[in-house]
Amino acid sequence: MEHYDFIVIGSGRASNFAIRAAKLGKKVAIIEKDKLGGVCPNKGCVPSKLLIGYANKIREIKSCKKHFIDAKIENIDVKKIFEEVNDYIEQVDFRYQERLKNVDIYRGCASFIQNHIINICDNFGKNISLSADKIIIDTGSRPMKPPFENALTSDDIFPFKREMPKSMVIVGGGAIACELGNFFSAVGTKVIQIVRGQGLLKNEDEEIIDIFTKEYSENIDVRFKTFIDEAVFCNNGFDIVMKNTDGIKDKLRVDVLLYAIGRESNADILKLENTDIKLDSRGYITRNKYFETDAKGVYVIGDASGKNMLQHTAAYEANHLAKVLLENENIPLEFKYIPHAIFSYPEIASVGLSAKKAEELGIKYISYTHNWLASAKAMSLKESFSRTKLLVDPHTYEILGAHLIGYESATMIHQILAVMNIDNDIRHLKEMLYIHPALNEALLSASVGIIKKIREYQG
Repeated sequence: MEHYDFIVIGSGRASNFAIRAAKLGKKVAIIEKDKLGGVCPNKGCVPSKLLIGYANKIREIKSCKKHFIDAKIENIDVKKIFEEVNDYIEQVDFRYQERLKNVDIYRGCASFIQNHIINICDNFGKNISLSADKIIIDTGSRPMKPPFENALTSDDIFPFKREMPKSMVIVGGGAIACELGNFFSAVGTKVIQIVRGQGLLKNEDEEIIDIFTKEYSENIDVRFKTFIDEAVFCNNGFDIVMKNTDGIKDKLRVDVLLYAIGRESNADILKLENTDIKLDSRGYITRNKYFETDAKGVYVIGDASGKNMLQHTAAYEANHLAKVLLENENIPLEFKYIPHAIFSYPEIASVGLSAKKAEELGIKYISYTHNWLASAKAMSLKESFSRTKLLVDPHTYEILGAHLIGYESATMIHQILAVMNIDNDIRHLKEMLYIHPALNEALLSASVGIIKKIREYQG
């Protein structure tokens, strides 16, 4: 049986750990049942954002009228768009092979025989066993399975090798549903989005949600408090019966039915019953702040732990794990602030507490919402909905939460993040020198506004 210093199960962000360990002379194996790189570059963040780039350009052209420009789109070559995105995906595995050239790569499905012994079943049904001093689990998560046969998930979008749908129903109200809804709507697909609850993006600040929903619904037919009662696939399409909470039914036929209702753990394929590893109530692997599972010498990062299921947090965790295991820095993982973005239209970026969450926790705050139109650069964009909402502790001036909606929000929020991470005080955001009339001046105005409110509160 081949023995290693480290075995890494899954080739997502933990591949960075594998590369660093190999450079230090460690004997490292990585096991991957699908394409190298994991979900992000193959089926998630990267290809979806490539699509969003096209959607943004289409919406920009369509909005020319408000800039007194007559413009029309004569053709959108969606086939070429997906060919380009698919070409990128096809290169991902090879690029990771190059990066992992000093790591032994095993293709197949991994499962535990014991705490430190792994079985690999390859694509031909052949089994091989490996052992290691330390094992890192980075098996990610998967989309929840649709309840109807032939319905798609986000995994089925990349690579996209089917006819472009003229119509589709998207089930779900989260980030993935709203990002894909934005793209397909932009390229001409009639999109109906079904949301069982009362609103979209339930984890965002309510004020931001209201603005987003109003603008998003201009392009997508969103049905709230609704679910699919029946869905039958026939003649290359779906006959669907929708039902709302009042019991009213609506029938329609669409080309594609896509479910984006959340993600679930991949831990069930690992045969963890053969180990001391424990799962939480949702089926994710439990760990402490040093990434340690209940099996000594076995660690878990990324989505596999069910915590902070974002690519950038997984990358941060992989880097921190390398410090713990390769540099002997016995420092627990602490995320001070975790930002996130929703690349739809409009774009949203957030960090910290929403107003609702602060109230639930009993945290005192002052909030201020600023319209970007006070900035000349923002005025030129003619997006009247753009806002910055700040939540600040009225006694310490600590930024508790920041929520942006508008053009390049995901870029702009990093200025606030820098202040929060270095010395969290809203006054620093106000005192720095801004380029005039850059879009970031909207942050200056927001900081001035909330400091004024705080001083009024203080009397």
